[in-house]
Amino acid sequence: MVEKKSPYSYVVEKSCLTATDRPRRFLEAFAAVLEHSSYGVSLDLAARAGAKCARCSAGCQLYEATADPRDIPCRRSELLLTVYRRYFTRPGMLAARLGSGFVLTDEYIDRMGEEFYRCTACRRCKLSCPLGIDHGLITHLSRWLLAEVGVVPKALVVAVREQLQGVGNTSAIPVPALKDTCEFLEEELRDNFGAEVKFPLDVEGAEHVFFPAVSDYLLEPDTLMGNAAVMALTGGSWTIGTGNYDGINYGLFYSDRMMERIVHREVDEVRRLHGKKILIGECGHATRSAWFASTFCGPEAPQVVNFLQYTAGALRQGKLPLKKEHIEEKVTYHDPCNLARAGRITEEPREILRAICDDFVEMTPNRQQNYCCGGGGGTVSIDEIRSFRTKLMGKRKADQIRATGAKLVVAPCANCKKQLREVCEDHGLDVQVVGLHDLVLKVLDFSAVKSPPEAVPESVPAAGGAA
Repeated sequence: MVEKKSPYSYVVEKSCLTATDRPRRFLEAFAAVLEHSSYGVSLDLAARAGAKCARCSAGCQLYEATADPRDIPCRRSELLLTVYRRYFTRPGMLAARLGSGFVLTDEYIDRMGEEFYRCTACRRCKLSCPLGIDHGLITHLSRWLLAEVGVVPKALVVAVREQLQGVGNTSAIPVPALKDTCEFLEEELRDNFGAEVKFPLDVEGAEHVFFPAVSDYLLEPDTLMGNAAVMALTGGSWTIGTGNYDGINYGLFYSDRMMERIVHREVDEVRRLHGKKILIGECGHATRSAWFASTFCGPEAPQVVNFLQYTAGALRQGKLPLKKEHIEEKVTYHDPCNLARAGRITEEPREILRAICDDFVEMTPNRQQNYCCGGGGGTVSIDEIRSFRTKLMGKRKADQIRATGAKLVVAPCANCKKQLREVCEDHGLDVQVVGLHDLVLKVLDFSAVKSPPEAVPESVPAAGGAA
């Protein structure tokens, strides 16, 4: 295995395939994907349209920051479309027989590896394309094909290997450590809020089986305590399965083959516990990847619920008791691309924030038009490119946050939280990045789940006194 470091410090894993083998293997993988998936329809339409007007650049925060022509989305997509036209359309194959046309080379594959991993696949550019071409989808497919010839950032490969072949989750947290963490959080809720709240493990027949980003167990205790408190106050039926407790799915960022295997593991854990629904915590990409459950596991796959949806529903139904005191600091909300870009989860978090905050202010633009945190598409996990992620990709987001004047930035996504904290640090912003349930935790009325008072020991008579 040979390491190649690009000008942008992407660490790329290259397999033992030779310079001749890689193009051949890439084309074999491409042919298999076209035969056994529905990518061909979208790809053929994009190839025929051949849009190169570059209007997509108006929606790309990377191009806005770099002004580098290779960061224009339609230009990047053309790298894959050129391969498709040459090898998988009749005109391209005819040109080859006549001895002319494009030839896929090892150097061209390296170029694709570099340029497709500059993109965060946030899909914002699709909104400004006059033909509706989804350049984010083309980036996604290109990464999958590159993965089949061993061109993948190591951080993504290592995370998936740990999940599928190692201890079973991306943070390598063993079951005893999970149990200790849950017990610790129960004690924190008891000591700080006087609330008897449990983190139920391996309960069979629960309505919801909970899959947060497993990193929350290490880094986001307030988010998890907020999740558990909401379930306790609403009487929700839920459990955490010790067979699989990680909602992270980095296969979404580089390989449908890996994404499918990880989704199957989630569904298998729900079925093992005879649960009914997959409950995803505050994580955008974990939610989007879980939405593929019915695609990969059939129509009988469990329904997927994001915790924002659960909490908003409980609030609407009057099941969530709140204190009179609200969050006083100015709060703004970051729309994670994987939740908001398709418009699937935009209003629920705003309903909650307006109910618990005295001073909630929107970023401009927001919802489907909101800017990516700058670490999307798995790039947040590649620490070697932090400067690229935060100072270039994150510049537009830093400007957005600064303009709000907010002191608290709510980001309901594990990847967004990490990226935004680094963006704010590197751009000198005096703000705190938190999860939505961190704030919910502060305003909940725990009187319904108060711990019983400690038993007072009977008085002991003094020596020589009356019994």
